[in-house]
Amino acid sequence: MTGPRDTAFNSFLKNFAEDVGKFFKGANVLASIRDEDVNVGATPKTLVMRRDKVELFRYEPTAERTVETPVLIVYGLIGRYTIADLQPDRSLVRSLLSEGIDLWLIDWGRPGRSERWLTMDDYVDDYIHEAVCRICRETGHDKVTLLGICEGGVFTTCYAALHPEKVKNLVLTITPIDFHADIADPVANHGLLNIWTRSLAPKDIDQMVDVLGAIPGEFISSIFSLLTPMRSLTEYNVDLIKIVDDKDKLMQFLHMVKWLADRPDHPGEAGRQLLKELYQENRLVEGRFELSGRIVDLRAIDAPVLNIFSLGDHIIPSTCSKALGGKIGSIDYTEIPLLGGHVGLFVSGRSRGKLTKSIAEWLQERDK
Repeated sequence: MTGPRDTAFNSFLKNFAEDVGKFFKGANVLASIRDEDVNVGATPKTLVMRRDKVELFRYEPTAERTVETPVLIVYGLIGRYTIADLQPDRSLVRSLLSEGIDLWLIDWGRPGRSERWLTMDDYVDDYIHEAVCRICRETGHDKVTLLGICEGGVFTTCYAALHPEKVKNLVLTITPIDFHADIADPVANHGLLNIWTRSLAPKDIDQMVDVLGAIPGEFISSIFSLLTPMRSLTEYNVDLIKIVDDKDKLMQFLHMVKWLADRPDHPGEAGRQLLKELYQENRLVEGRFELSGRIVDLRAIDAPVLNIFSLGDHIIPSTCSKALGGKIGSIDYTEIPLLGGHVGLFVSGRSRGKLTKSIAEWLQERDK
């Protein structure tokens, strides 16, 4: 007679055997994949301009043009733009190109010790401004549309306020504007990054930047991992084992891992501004943030604005993004909340499809 204990043991042996079989099959799948197969940011593009380590690219068109105004993608310095072009079937870039959009990109490169003194002033009033002017010369337009992502959205918001004459439209995705709005967020795990950053002693921020000249990429990665500790503990064992014998899912996993591992150092002085003046002192939304000797007045933004945020974003809570609505001068303001998380907005098939459609339709309506 078989008892409950025997049944449980037999079930354990069966599951163990299945996992072992899956592991060996997965090992063969993994052995067949080469580094060049996991290629992020691979959508064809042409280098148009290089200024220091910063490069301006123009993507090759894949469909008949439906939006004439050029669109410049600006990602932040915390991470790489390649999250928007992760792999062919999970690429916001390819999706927008298929909608007939003239797409451009700023690649910040990999800042090192020589960039330690660069400030947000340099990124907004020098690099972005030069890129915008070059795009205008190349295309014959006098304005461009800016598409800012995360910290890049902060840069483009500041640029639109300081140079409204050069901005046709402003599209923001997962962009923090009010860095203290998370205090009133009802979801407990939203805004942990903001809480941690506000808890830092200003002198400790100064010491890190003064000694290292940067906010190390490895340090930034560790902070993001600590925001979701259980997921960080299980993704390379439990989660990986579940999909290791499925090549398509494994490739998705490897593309994401490659993007996560490619986190450059954040230039020191720009990082000091970000942590102290924005995260801690909340100067942007309060009208006290200064770049190149000028106050960034959000009321000076007179271009149409599309503000897209993720309702499940634990890094940039939606409340931090929504704060822009009542602060700008433009009467053409649209908010689109989407389901998903901070990264899922760009790599999830469902979220990315809605994101692309929302951006394309909004731009087409304003390109007449």
